[in-house]
Amino acid sequence: MKDPLIRYARAGYAGLFLCTPEEVRAEAEVKAAAESLGRPLHAWSLTTGFIDTTSGTVRDCPDPLAALEQVESIAGDCLVLLRDFGALLEDRDPLLVRKLRDTLHHAKSAGKLLLLLGVWKTLPAELEREITRLDLDLPGADILGMVLDQLLTSAGIATPLPEIREAILRAAGGLTTIEAENAFALSLVETGSIQPSLVAREKARALKSGGLLEVIETTESLDSIGGLEALKAWLIQRGEAITQRARDYGLPIPKGMLVLGVPGTGKSLTAKATASVFGVPLLKLDAGRLFGGLVGQSEANVRSVIQTAEAISPCVLWIDEIEKGFGGVGGSGGSTDGGTSARVFGTMLNWLQDKTAPVFVVATANDVSKLPPEMLRKGRWDELWFVDLPDTRERTAIWDLVIAKYGREVTAYDPVVLARASELHTGAEIEAAFVEALNRAFAEDREPGELDLGEVLNESVPLAVSMSESIERLRHWAKGRARHASAGEKPSRRQGRKIDVG
Repeated sequence: MKDPLIRYARAGYAGLFLCTPEEVRAEAEVKAAAESLGRPLHAWSLTTGFIDTTSGTVRDCPDPLAALEQVESIAGDCLVLLRDFGALLEDRDPLLVRKLRDTLHHAKSAGKLLLLLGVWKTLPAELEREITRLDLDLPGADILGMVLDQLLTSAGIATPLPEIREAILRAAGGLTTIEAENAFALSLVETGSIQPSLVAREKARALKSGGLLEVIETTESLDSIGGLEALKAWLIQRGEAITQRARDYGLPIPKGMLVLGVPGTGKSLTAKATASVFGVPLLKLDAGRLFGGLVGQSEANVRSVIQTAEAISPCVLWIDEIEKGFGGVGGSGGSTDGGTSARVFGTMLNWLQDKTAPVFVVATANDVSKLPPEMLRKGRWDELWFVDLPDTRERTAIWDLVIAKYGREVTAYDPVVLARASELHTGAEIEAAFVEALNRAFAEDREPGELDLGEVLNESVPLAVSMSESIERLRHWAKGRARHASAGEKPSRRQGRKIDVG
């Protein structure tokens, strides 16, 4: 932030909006910029009043209107830091807004630069063109390394081996300096050393508490997926696509993939397995959570998501049920929120198109009809995939996986017979059927047999029957627009046929 501050000050800017929760780090950057410019720095807050950071002089001034008058009375070129001033503007007090505009006009001619520091979401419309927003990026490995080294020195602990130190800093990526310091200190208290796994645990907790992103710990691999051979082969081919070796070879940063399909067919499992293929962390975003009720909150949320994902990169960002967040944009659904949906959508779309950080985005969707055409353009993604109902061969593989998952011998069942009996069932429905058979057998203190599974399957109404029209529409759309994730037999379109098992 220091260098941009210097450039803006020399260019004669009157007002900057420094958006960050890291007040201490931001103030250090501001102080360094002031020293480089050779200009005095004055700082104000509701609690401390005005402080001349050069002389240490303190002037009591708790009133924001009076504070702006004090700014106008300061002689000469200077930087003025106004802490939490944006929070005072959230009520859109016309007198305060007017006074700030007057002060900005004065500062422009007097060579002063006003720096509004805080974490508020947006500025009043009257100030948007007069104050430039400047975001403080999350700390990189160099800054986190300084925090780590300072803590180790104060604790009298030797610097860890280079590979351990790198793992610690990688685990801390995406945290603020304060969050990282707290995570390091907690690891020291719990284990006597700084463990990457404990730092990663605290990062997962911090992100989850933020309500936007969640770190998903996953053990799923491509072997956990029954079928989808074309999609799995494509992922295997790109296993090192986000590595530095790929960049050195000349490969561009991969964008990601959009996975469309019937609910319960393995889209979420594919997202988890993708992270395992790449060997990187998995971040999950519920697109519906991007939109907040406060003015400017949605725009701030999407910026925060992008910033965090890039700080943690290389990683996989899984946008679950993306239609929940962007469905209706550009239509009637996006015209009643003052353009918020369109702005958030535009920001995300531009990032998907132009991102330079190694963030592989996996978006999953159940209802393609709700997505705007701009999202579905192939140039936004490396590939669009369609996941249909599993065919007989895929259902056989799914039965093998499900039976083994619940601790039963695969050889005790005939997966081929079960595959025929589960025609039109998704993978999720097959697993649910096996769990139901387990419950029935458990109640009678015995092992479930094929007859139990046949009864459960015949009693169930698969999604392919209850939502047949929607599935056909999805198939029709996907034809010629998306690659089929499976390779082989097309699923049968027969509905409701009962098959006896036993």
